[in-house]
Amino acid sequence: MAKHLQFGRFGEQEARHYLEAQGYQILEINWRYKHWEVDIIAKDGDVLAFIEVKSRTSVAFGEPCSFVDRKKEKNLMKVALAYLSISSHQGDIRFDIVSIYVQKDRENRIELIKDAFWGY
Repeated sequence: MAKHLQFGRFGEQEARHYLEAQGYQILEINWRYKHWEVDIIAKDGDVLAFIEVKSRTSVAFGEPCSFVDRKKEKNLMKVALAYLSISSHQGDIRFDIVSIYVQKDRENRIELIKDAFWGY
């Protein structure tokens, strides 16, 4: 597996452990619809969360969450609609972003942005 893919999988695994510790119930990992994908789908109480994970070793080019642009947001909304059409979920949904700051000599820092964006 390519190094950048391994790094991404590592970030997703870190995010999953973090979310579970926060009380999220993980439902899906890397759920795909056509050529779109959402990193994690989870329940936070009664809310269904579609979660994008961004991992970085440096903020020299921006915070990890800043790499979720409008195009990615729209694609996540398409994935969410597809997932909702086949699931039995009745209730609120939201889009979260988990930023993983991978640090060599220190513990990784993780930030969760709940309700990071909504439809246009």
